[in-house]
Amino acid sequence: MASQVEIVRGRAVPLRGADVDTDRIIPARYLRTVTFAALGAHVFEDDRAAGGHPFDDPRFQGASILVVNANFGCGSSREHAPQALLRWGIRALVGASFAEIFFGNCVANGLPCVTAAPAAVERLQAAVAAQPELEVTVDLQRMLVACGSESIPVTMPGGAREQLLSGSWDSLGQLLAAEAQIAATAARLPYMNQFAAS
Repeated sequence: MASQVEIVRGRAVPLRGADVDTDRIIPARYLRTVTFAALGAHVFEDDRAAGGHPFDDPRFQGASILVVNANFGCGSSREHAPQALLRWGIRALVGASFAEIFFGNCVANGLPCVTAAPAAVERLQAAVAAQPELEVTVDLQRMLVACGSESIPVTMPGGAREQLLSGSWDSLGQLLAAEAQIAATAARLPYMNQFAAS
């Protein structure tokens, strides 16, 4: 299935600090949007207004892996937070821990969040801050994050990992893959046939 997420490779952006909540990821005033399309431009908007934010640092532009500390995504349960990160270009997160609802919203959008020991996360943040051009690999098959010569063991709940590896996180993709079965079922339904005949 095209929706499978097995390996994410790319440059990383370090975002230091514990307890980064969803209102900081995407401010509440953007919850009124009809679509998620423009949210990437506003990710961390209030934090970025103070200047010096990693998402504005030219060295990290184009990064696809976000490296965070403990309890990332705490606060309200808005799906807009992972959507804003996706729209900015993030394709995987590595952190010390994630808030449960944020984690679930990420998986529902095909965005893997893997956890590592806090000291390992800090080493990874320091490595990519010192050398932003380093490629980081998040491997959900082997449950490892590789960066330079370092290979960091990571964890993720088994059910979420299996959803990403199999592509079953993508409910629309599952429907499209079953198009023939859906059409066959619809053809057997008497009330569907009455509409087809008229």
